[in-house]
Amino acid sequence: MTRLSFRALSALGFLGCALGMAFALYLQHAKGFEPCAMCIFQRVAMCGSALFFLIGALHGPKAGGWRWTYALLAGLAALIGAGIAGRQVWLQSLPADQVPACGPTLGYLMKLMPLQNVIAYVLKGEGNCAKIDAQWLGIALPEWTLFAFIGLTLFALAMPLLARRR
Repeated sequence: MTRLSFRALSALGFLGCALGMAFALYLQHAKGFEPCAMCIFQRVAMCGSALFFLIGALHGPKAGGWRWTYALLAGLAALIGAGIAGRQVWLQSLPADQVPACGPTLGYLMKLMPLQNVIAYVLKGEGNCAKIDAQWLGIALPEWTLFAFIGLTLFALAMPLLARRR
């Protein structure tokens, strides 16, 4: 069995994140699905994970702690994204009478409050985040995103173990 280098595995992780972001932007700009605040935070987590995968691909450490550092940072960013996506999936599963009211846009909140208050407000969730815009195979987009983040987390944590050693 041929094993890939850490550089190649990191590049695959970056490619996965880039494809995920490309799909999100396609849904927004070509299909007209406006992202809610939680969706935007999930995009930030995806970009964070992509950044650490990219740094790992560019550096291409041969062995040692740097492999684990890049893998853990990429995995942590993906895990944060999974947490946000999981929260959105939970909001979407609530009965209609328990869904929080719709709130202001993220841009308005950023003008009004400090960043940490905006983050806390957004993570509580609101009606826009509980709306199911689209499904594929009976699974809503936040659920697919949750699956993707879980896959990225597992992939990132497995990379140092899977990579060929020199």
